[in-house]
Amino acid sequence: MALIEVQGLTKAFQTVKKEPGLAGAFRGLFRREHTTTYAVQDVSFKIEEGEFVGFLGPNGAGKTTTLKMLAGLLYPTGGAASVLGYTPWERHDGYRRQFALLLGQKNQLWWDLPARESLALNAKIYGLAEGEFQRTVDELSELLNVRDKLATAVRELSLGERMKCELIASLLHQPKVLFLDEPTIGLDVVSAKVVREFLRRHNRTRRTTIILTSHYMADIQELCERVIIIDHGKIFFDGRLAEVLDRFADHKLVTIRFDHADACAQCDPTRYGEVVERGEDGLKLKVKRDRVIASVKALLDELPVKDFSVEEVPIEDVIRQLFQR
Repeated sequence: MALIEVQGLTKAFQTVKKEPGLAGAFRGLFRREHTTTYAVQDVSFKIEEGEFVGFLGPNGAGKTTTLKMLAGLLYPTGGAASVLGYTPWERHDGYRRQFALLLGQKNQLWWDLPARESLALNAKIYGLAEGEFQRTVDELSELLNVRDKLATAVRELSLGERMKCELIASLLHQPKVLFLDEPTIGLDVVSAKVVREFLRRHNRTRRTTIILTSHYMADIQELCERVIIIDHGKIFFDGRLAEVLDRFADHKLVTIRFDHADACAQCDPTRYGEVVERGEDGLKLKVKRDRVIASVKALLDELPVKDFSVEEVPIEDVIRQLFQR
């Protein structure tokens, strides 16, 4: 049995359509029109123990709503889910002690207290022994390089330092399942890399099952072999990240450099592929996957090529095009 199993999960919200103006507000007292919006619709997937899964989608696709239902914060309109053998929205104590939800735009630490005091409060809530609490905080703060920041009021921490402390708070009770919603949002390059390296290590050493949502493809590429892509509340891809290129990118990028500058002016590059960039001494072409070998051979035979490279389309470009569709 999978650690996380979701079948036909659906969440609909009722919104009231209000007519403009005072007259519209008055009519709304007696007659209201409602619109049903499906934030999540018939979502199904399974996740095994120890997997690190990326959950992708544009804003409003249903990612956070799905995580909130799996964390028991929202009650679904339909469908079923099982996490660690529990139904999340029944909110059993046994389940709440085994998972954590970290929302990148929400604080769980007390703003005016030092981070360590908030962590101590969480330890009391989870019933952690003092020795266990100290060992865990020392280990995690050392790995995240914030040991000297725990006595500082949360409001005085930088965004990166605060997010690292939030991560410690989420992992304090050593959960078996971790839901991460935009954990690196707003972080600088160095802080984001530290967080990613920590999460990768934690997943490998503790076998924690992690679902990660992020708009930063660097997070997904470095951490997740498998991705689930959701849009308009429905899943339209579930598989290995590498398969996204095979299924949704039907071309590669071929970059050519010539021996001399006027060689580019004397050729018709559209014979080989679609021109993406054109400079004095080179070209970048978009070439169909099944024509790459033939196009490169023709370029090498017919033109004074000094150097060339063949690359996959950047994964973030492929994902962006999928969202725009």
